[in-house]
Amino acid sequence: MTPVDYEYLRKFLKERSGLDLSADKQYLVESRLLPLARKASLPGIPDLVLKIRNGDGRLATDVVEAMTTNETFFYRDKIPFDHLRETILPGLLQARAARRSLRIWSAASSTGQEPYSIAMCVKEMGAAFAGWRIEIVATDLSQEVLEKSRAGIYTQFEVQRGLPIQHLMKYFTQAGELWQLNADIRAMVQFRQLNLLQDFSHLGAFDVIFCRNVLIYFDQDTKAVIFERMAKGLEADGTLLLGAAESVVGITRRVPPDHRAPRSLSAQPRALRPSAGRIDAAAAEGRCGEVIFLPSPLVGEGGAKRRMRGCFRELKSCERPSGIDTPHPSRRCAASHPLPQGEREKKPLTKSHAAETASGCR
Repeated sequence: MTPVDYEYLRKFLKERSGLDLSADKQYLVESRLLPLARKASLPGIPDLVLKIRNGDGRLATDVVEAMTTNETFFYRDKIPFDHLRETILPGLLQARAARRSLRIWSAASSTGQEPYSIAMCVKEMGAAFAGWRIEIVATDLSQEVLEKSRAGIYTQFEVQRGLPIQHLMKYFTQAGELWQLNADIRAMVQFRQLNLLQDFSHLGAFDVIFCRNVLIYFDQDTKAVIFERMAKGLEADGTLLLGAAESVVGITRRVPPDHRAPRSLSAQPRALRPSAGRIDAAAAEGRCGEVIFLPSPLVGEGGAKRRMRGCFRELKSCERPSGIDTPHPSRRCAASHPLPQGEREKKPLTKSHAAETASGCR
């Protein structure tokens, strides 16, 4: 790939998807687009670029999708969903009692694990939302991942990443080595194709917006535009949840920081609110009008609690892992899944095995 072709692709991807590639990411583009060029029976990336320049719309879409990062898993980082279940939803249950309706948006939803995790959180509240109109909208740029999302079918590896074993038993049906979400959970989520670079006011107003781990790929100006639009689409007492590496600081004042939020996390979170909201005791406790930055799921000072597929356990300071997905094996809960790399069980997870595992969790 020539420098000229790379510069063209950088500009093309930024205009089409917002992806802001630095000058040293040529290797990444080659690793993702060479297979696409071969699939299209093209000798290499220069030929692929030429076809895009000549107006091949289908190939242009394939290039954007090939460069999209679709890393996701159920209940990713855990803390956002704890906050949703324990604080946000109970608060909205009272605040929306008169209209008995709730709207939640999962932006850049990838293969669906995030919106389905939200749906399971709502479902777990049972009769509390009986008779309510709950609308969960999930959007993504890629039509390919939206089709996978709608099917709700996941591999054994995918359901073993973040999903509590009790939820696997309760909300999934096994089909060979695959697992499919039950129809009632799938029916709770509406999947739509959407480019965040375009106007999304037609989606309406939301009580909760999840926009996690996508803005890190955009430049500051693009982030500012998206934050501005999201602030307009968020209810005055609504909540916007961002990823651990994402921040509004220095980008926009539409959601100014509120540093009176709880400081219980090891990498202290910051609660922020839309300018339309007001700071009060509820906001300071993380209940209304805030944007929540949620870092690593290791919490506490003297020790740390980690949720592992439905199990809680204490980690000593010397056992704290360097990454969030590699717990120390010497203090492993016997019912924990998945095992660290190199220790993964070879026996496929079955419904009966899941039941035995769940009974061992405390």
